[in-house]
Amino acid sequence: MAGHKIYEMPFSSVYPHYINKAERKGRTKAEVDEIIRWLTGYTEEGLDRQLAEKTDFRTFFDEAPEMNPGRNLIKGVICGVRVEEIEEPLMQEIRYMDKLIDELAKGKKMDKILRQA
Repeated sequence: MAGHKIYEMPFSSVYPHYINKAERKGRTKAEVDEIIRWLTGYTEEGLDRQLAEKTDFRTFFDEAPEMNPGRNLIKGVICGVRVEEIEEPLMQEIRYMDKLIDELAKGKKMDKILRQA
């Protein structure tokens, strides 16, 4: 299956950028990790293992223990595209994560980011 370059990129190469974006806005690595775990179902150890193994984005999402069913509540624009309208499933998962990290950096409360009541 042909795909975007990002699919083969190690998740661990983008992860520090998520953390830097959050920390520049006064948020924490722990919050970034919580978002990623909420979205993918990884445990802390599982996430650490994926980072250590330099897993690519395709494998990172393919091996995700349980994608959160609430992720379909994620709406909005990231990189000029509405995330809910992205047709390629893997790209949509990546953009969901980007959108959640963006919301964190913009100061949104965690219960709203994680789509909780």
